[in-house]
Amino acid sequence: MNDRFHVAVLMGGPSDEHAISLKSGHGVEEALSRRGHRVDAVEIPKAIPVDEAVAFARRALQQHSPEVVFIALHGRFGEDGTIQQVCEALHLAYVGSGPEASRVGLDKIASRTRFEQARLAVPRWRVIEPSAGESLEQVQAWPYPLVVKPSNQGSSLGVSVVQEPAALVGAVAEAAQFGSHVLIEEFIRGREVTVGVLGDEPLPVVEIRPRNHFFDYRAKYTPGLTDYLVPAPLPPRLARAVQAAGLAAHRTLGCRHLSRADLILRDDGVPVLLEVNTIPGFTPLSLLPKAAACLGMDYDTLCEQLVAMACPHTKRGRIAQRSAFGVGVVT
Repeated sequence: MNDRFHVAVLMGGPSDEHAISLKSGHGVEEALSRRGHRVDAVEIPKAIPVDEAVAFARRALQQHSPEVVFIALHGRFGEDGTIQQVCEALHLAYVGSGPEASRVGLDKIASRTRFEQARLAVPRWRVIEPSAGESLEQVQAWPYPLVVKPSNQGSSLGVSVVQEPAALVGAVAEAAQFGSHVLIEEFIRGREVTVGVLGDEPLPVVEIRPRNHFFDYRAKYTPGLTDYLVPAPLPPRLARAVQAAGLAAHRTLGCRHLSRADLILRDDGVPVLLEVNTIPGFTPLSLLPKAAACLGMDYDTLCEQLVAMACPHTKRGRIAQRSAFGVGVVT
């Protein structure tokens, strides 16, 4: 790549995913440095209010004055449109979706509504507001198990699989620690899969096989607790169906550059959409980089390609905008 960029990598931040963000950010920082780019690592503190984090990020970006910002912030502040608005206000190019797509992507209530409007298959779901004293009576009669999760949190924080009605109140209380609205949904039996999108093209499907009962925070970030099959051992027809669902979700939310959709492939072959991550994990061992590696794109090149996508005024950026690297739905 002939273009060399001055890149600010944003990481950390005031969310519960601060530590995971640092791993993603340092991975990106090292990759871009190896490729010869000038890189400034900006670590946003955790234990500060959001308005102070905004001011901190603004000052850092004004000080470094980068050509492009690589956002490696997970969860609130990083994925909810806040930092994207800061970049827009400073007229800085940045990797990832814009403020609105980011906001809707992190908000499981808003994104589920969009998915249903687009006629994408999603689990049966209901929103509960425990702080308002809302009753659980309507969902207690649903078939068990049920899945309980915060409405705007990532990394499976606060997520429970509830096996019986007696455990529902406790699971809702745990999820409510992360926000006032709690999502309750039916448990979909099937194979857990994820599909990344790079540019506007789906990557190979990854199958996730946790060794414990479900893919919770511990299973995601503890080595050896989950097996990842890359690419997923699926017949081509099913792989295409999963890729098509992931790409449709990406487009429905108006994502750009990258995303990763999490789905359950039901036993009848229907992919059921759970959520879209607009800034998926980005360590060298994360799922989207694993999928890109299946097509011959190593981690360093992937990071560089995303920077190019964010800079369409360059020759390489214009090429990156047209096609990530010639990938498409598998046949």
